[in-house]
Amino acid sequence: METFKKLKQYYWPYKSYFFWSIGFLIIVTAITVVYPIFLQITIDDVVLKGQYEWIPYLALGFIAIMAIKGAATYIHQYTGDLFGISSVYKLRNTLYEKLQFLPFKYYDNAKTGDLMSRLTADVEGFRFFLAFGFSELIRFFLLVVISFSVMMYYSLSLTIVTLITLPFLAVATYKFDQAVHPAFRNIRKSFGKLNTKVQENISGIHTVKSLSREEFEINKFNDSNGDYKQKYLFTSKIWAKYFPMMEFIGNLSIVFLLAYGGYLVIDNQLQLGELVAFYSLLGYIMWPIMNLGFTINLFSQSKASGERLLEILEAENEIYDRENPIEKTCVDGNVTFNQVHLKYSEGDQGALYDISFEAKKGSVTGLIGSTGAGKTSLTGLLSRFYEATNGEVLIDDISVTDYSLETLRRNIGFVLQESFLFSSSIKANISFGKPEATMDEIVDAAKRAQAHDFIMELPDGYNTMLGERGMGLSGGQKQRIAIARAICINPSILILDDATSAVDMETEFQIQRALKEVMKGRTTFIIAHRISSLKYANQILVLEEGRIVERGNHDQLVSNNGPYQRIYEIQYQDKEKVLQAFGG
Repeated sequence: METFKKLKQYYWPYKSYFFWSIGFLIIVTAITVVYPIFLQITIDDVVLKGQYEWIPYLALGFIAIMAIKGAATYIHQYTGDLFGISSVYKLRNTLYEKLQFLPFKYYDNAKTGDLMSRLTADVEGFRFFLAFGFSELIRFFLLVVISFSVMMYYSLSLTIVTLITLPFLAVATYKFDQAVHPAFRNIRKSFGKLNTKVQENISGIHTVKSLSREEFEINKFNDSNGDYKQKYLFTSKIWAKYFPMMEFIGNLSIVFLLAYGGYLVIDNQLQLGELVAFYSLLGYIMWPIMNLGFTINLFSQSKASGERLLEILEAENEIYDRENPIEKTCVDGNVTFNQVHLKYSEGDQGALYDISFEAKKGSVTGLIGSTGAGKTSLTGLLSRFYEATNGEVLIDDISVTDYSLETLRRNIGFVLQESFLFSSSIKANISFGKPEATMDEIVDAAKRAQAHDFIMELPDGYNTMLGERGMGLSGGQKQRIAIARAICINPSILILDDATSAVDMETEFQIQRALKEVMKGRTTFIIAHRISSLKYANQILVLEEGRIVERGNHDQLVSNNGPYQRIYEIQYQDKEKVLQAFGG
């Protein structure tokens, strides 16, 4: 029950719905137990004694009781559903909110499909138990207690003989719970992996088709689907093993009832109507215990779901606002890295080592190096996507940890290497970081990013709705909208992470010409593999394996005979040789 205690804050505020539901459940259960008593009275006091004049009154009374039970059942079920859906409404919102603020480190290891499974299937599993499972447990308890009391009233000896198998049934039920809970947790994990496989395949379908890897992907999905099937079949075997055993133990009680109860009727120690009522009451005890496996099934699934939800809720958020953080509308943009080291995890070899440099307001800093050299990691420290392991990152001589996260990220415009666009209008995508932006500001940002002309050629212009991840636009068009989005927030610091990698040389030239105006007065970092993208930077940092191995401007570095000069030769001199060889 520890899982439910930890999640109590999400369902306990709606306890009034729960208590209303349980209150009417008590009425429903009490009326259910009255049925055998009606039957006993009808047989012993009406039929056997020939008092048939009571039959109309018994019929009317029975109809009235059924009407009351119907109304009580409606209120019980409705308030139970209110309890369940209200609880998970708050829980789902909290989970989604937590996911928004978890650091990048969490997402480096998380699987999208698995997270989607937790917010859908696991939340629904938890809701179903709150709405239905709790009530079933209480119904079980009420039926057993009330039925047992009535049976004791009819015959103490018959009750003892009939329920002699009850301890064995309880043991079988307990062992079933011990076996089925880990099995259901494995099912949930397997289902999350299956979701992840589907999500990855759909996201990468263009790559799959372009490389003719459909059969490979089908086989991988079959493996994941097969694992889910095996986990489910294993759980079914547990169910198939224990349920017939519990049913056999329950049927033994019926045998004892008929044998000993029949003897008591023959010996006139028990009336026939009481024996018939006893049989019905035994069903109210045995069948709930036997069906307790189903309720335990629900409980086990819900518990497994709750544990998976708690993994998100209890995930540590290492990046948060310090006490009384600095709030600013804008910063000047003077950036200082002072002996900065970065490790993503304890066992990691490290992403950055002893990084020290300054970038003055309005300057342009270029970052170049091979893939994995640490360029993106370095700029990620500015917005505190990650925290420096050692050293300091300063903006305007103030540690980035002293600013509020909102202040930092409102003043830093990012254009990432992969341009992600939302399934919304172009206008909404450009103004995503500044929802209050006017149409003039949106258009101005688009013009600066060389996006205005192609936007106006679209059927609905800025109101054109984009497909998922910007489907319908070319890579260069998506990248220019992403640049416009960064410009729209009017940042003091602008980070272009290979921002022109998806555009042709002519478009790159146009964007760079536009960005020269945009970069005036802003501190700009340009991450690029093309020297043409950063050759006019005030300073260029060459990174290798997380270290700065060279620094200077383009002319200085070209004459240094170092890593930068070798990159320059590959991109320019070798290119000229190739062109000459082909008569270019």
